[in-house]
Parts: sequence; C-alpha cells; structure tokens
Amino acid sequence: MGEFDDALIVTALMTQRNDRQGKIVIVSGPSGVGKSTICQGMVERLDNACLSVSATTRARSKGEIEGEDYCFVSEDEFRRRINEGLLLEYAEVFGHFYGTPKDKVEDALQGGRTVILEIDVQGGKQVKSLFPDAEMIFILPPSARVLAKRLNGRGRDGDEIAEERLEGADAEIAAAWQYYEHMVINDDLQQAIDECVKIVQNARCES
Repeated sequence: MGEFDDALIVTALMTQRNDRQGKIVIVSGPSGVGKSTICQGMVERLDNACLSVSATTRARSKGEIEGEDYCFVSEDEFRRRINEGLLLEYAEVFGHFYGTPKDKVEDALQGGRTVILEIDVQGGKQVKSLFPDAEMIFILPPSARVLAKRLNGRGRDGDEIAEERLEGADAEIAAAWQYYEHMVINDDLQQAIDECVKIVQNARCES
C-alpha cells in the first residue's frame, strides 16, 4: 500500500472522528440530593465533557452567576423560546419554568462532547424520547430523613417550599424507577461521583 493510500485512510478516519456525535447524560434527583455537586465532579473527571446551563424564570439566588449556574430570563422570554422551539425540554417546577437551550446542546454534541443535563424526571423523559441513546442517572438520598436534613440545611427555601420539595421527592423517585437505567445513592459524595463517571465511561465503550 502506497503513501497515497495511507493518506486516504488517515483522512477517512479523521472525518469519521469529526462527524461522530457526542453523548447526552441525564442526571436527575430530588432537590437537596447533591445533583449539582455530582455533575460538577463528573465534568472535572470526564474528558471532553460539559454541563448544560438551563434557562429559568426564578430569581437568582445569592452567589449564583448568570450563564454559569443558570440563564435567568423573564417568563415572557421563556415562553417566546418555547413557542419558537428553542428549548430541548422544559418544565414548570414550584411555580417557575426551567428549560434546556437546544442550540447549546446540539453544538456540543456535534463537537463530540459528552453533555450532562441536570434536569428533573419530566425533562429527562422528554430528552430520552429525542435521544434514545442518552444515559439516564437518578441520584437517590440515603434516606428521607437525610434528604430533609440536607434541604433544611441549605437555607435556600422557606419552610413551605422545603415541605413541598420533600412531598414531591417520593413521587419523583417512584417515577424514576420506571424510566431511569441507573440509580446511584449519594451517601458518600466521592463514591457517588465515581459511580456516575464509570457509568458514562462504560457507555462510551459500548457506543
């Protein structure tokens, strides 16, 4: 085989690599279970991975950074994005809208990146219907008592909202058992991150 043929093979392999799309990883779980910390740990540990930044209509909390934690928009702007088909998924949670910008995810996938979506079960089902090969990971608390302690310790919500989140956790967990392939208990944070990283790495090998 000559140098010309070798060059053609190398070019073909590079083209296949460039055309190869990335993978979506959906991470869900009840409020206070530690999803954000786990997702950040996954991004730090996985090669060529990124965390999708959701749009939301809720007010920005102290310490949150626009464009890093969320994209904070008005309800009118959010509804415009829905009407124009600019969101991959969206849901209303405790009176506020949350959604995943479609263009950012598609750009990352075309670049061959692993895109981690930290979304609720409702959104996870929507994304799975569009991307059947997406990996779905649900983060469980060690117990309801531990989850209640974590929620109360955050100091982010009032007592009424915290109670609503606890009541919604049971329904969310029950739904997750029906739709999610992987259930990870966040009893030890580093162990939970390790498990999630291994799930993604194994999925990459199988694809």
